[in-house]
Order: sequence, then C-alpha cells, then structure tokens
Amino acid sequence: MVTVDGRHVALFRLGDDFYAIDNLCLHKAGPLCEGQIDGNDVVTCPWHGWSYEIRTGTLVQDPRVGVSTHDVRIEGDAIFVRLSD
Repeated sequence: MVTVDGRHVALFRLGDDFYAIDNLCLHKAGPLCEGQIDGNDVVTCPWHGWSYEIRTGTLVQDPRVGVSTHDVRIEGDAIFVRLSD
C-alpha cells in the first residue's frame, strides 16, 4: 500500500508489470493490499471476500462496478503512481 495525495492505493506486481487500484474495498473499506491473489490476477478482500480484477479494478461479483485504477510508471528503480480521479 502506498499513499498518493492522501489516498490509499494498493500497488501490485504481476510478472514484470505494476498495477495500482484503490486500496479500499467497496463493501466495508477492507484493505485490498492485504488480500490473496489468485491465478487469474484477482485479489480478494481479506475482510468479507469481495474480489477485484487487479488489471481493471472490476468487482468480480458485479462487473458493473469496481474500484478506480491508476497509472503506474517506472523510471529506473522508482515507481510513480498518478491518480486517475
């Protein structure tokens, strides 16, 4: 988890790529950064089991909603996250 302009963001590495999504589950604001990641690149909130696609932020149980995704840029050893909204 990183904080960008006061906002909690979960940062994930999938292979050689990095992805950033809001860290707060839509259900009860559970910490997505502490969730388990399955083989389909889905993270499950440790509090109540809501699952999100890491690449898109889409809620698996209801694809009409999800958490915000954010742009990630790598420069040398530094990782930069730009908030989307």
